[in-house]
Amino acid sequence: MAADPLSELLRAVRLRGAVFYALSYGEEWAVEAPASREIAAAVLPQAEHVVEYHVITKGSGWAAIVGGPPVRLETGDIVMFPQGDAHVLSSAPGMRPAPFDPRWMFETRDAARPIPVVFHTPTDFSYGTPAPELPVHVACGFLGFDLKPFNPLMATLPRLLHLPAAAEGNADGADGAWVAQVMRRAVEASQNQRAGGHAVLERISELMFVDALRRHAERLPEADTGWLAGLRDRYVGRALGLMHEEPARDWTLELLAREVALSRSAFHERFTRFVGQPPIQYLAQWRMQAAARLLRESPAPVAAVARAVGYESEAAFTRAFKRAAGAPPAVWRRAQAASLR
Repeated sequence: MAADPLSELLRAVRLRGAVFYALSYGEEWAVEAPASREIAAAVLPQAEHVVEYHVITKGSGWAAIVGGPPVRLETGDIVMFPQGDAHVLSSAPGMRPAPFDPRWMFETRDAARPIPVVFHTPTDFSYGTPAPELPVHVACGFLGFDLKPFNPLMATLPRLLHLPAAAEGNADGADGAWVAQVMRRAVEASQNQRAGGHAVLERISELMFVDALRRHAERLPEADTGWLAGLRDRYVGRALGLMHEEPARDWTLELLAREVALSRSAFHERFTRFVGQPPIQYLAQWRMQAAARLLRESPAPVAAVARAVGYESEAAFTRAFKRAAGAPPAVWRRAQAASLR
């Protein structure tokens, strides 16, 4: 059976997440979050790209990219900003508070998480003491990813991704209502300093993101293209699974087409239309991402890593990896190890 490409990709790009802030609001409220690039060093310093997300665990509100149209949020809804845009959460559409000062996030980055933040008015907030009596509660967190050598997922996601708690006719009848319940309980456990609370929040964040991606893919129009849409396609999804399962295999266009039961030309056209690049080019880039994971997680020599992803020549692999990652494999591996110290 072919691999699960989404799971493989998320492992390879090191998906990691956490809930860092537990926000409480009164009747009238608004907060503007800065672009993720401005706060990445404070929240997930080892991530190449940071996605901010919010879960409405109680109450309702609105969310919008700065300057963009707002979306209504109800209890259990998730809103994400995959491209890292500055955005506003508020009690009514069209509100524009002063931007949240990123310096505060750097000053509190070593505080116990999640940090309770209570907004008494749109311009007055305090932190450190939860306010369960207030009508609106939001769990705010971050997800980190690697972009290099290869991450085909992020470019296919919208700037604002809204996942309502309601099922919306999902094929399996599942909905997102569980997210608010689990997140609320996990935040409470962490604030009560129960053992393992922070680790639980990290795992819930990651699980929530995977579930959000699945639900988003199910909602895509039939004519939509992109990596997630390709994953859903019978033929392209099968080809992606095969390449992710066996990156070292000597795949050719003809062999892949035969495996998915399409003609060579039909398969090439279909894969390129969905994924945005020809299958063999995709394979070459995926091999670099698979190699990066091996270099980071195993002590295997560079020559062994090269063979594991389909290269007989270490020199050819080194050139390809340098083009994709910006540094030769051995240099890149040392830099990755140093970043974890």
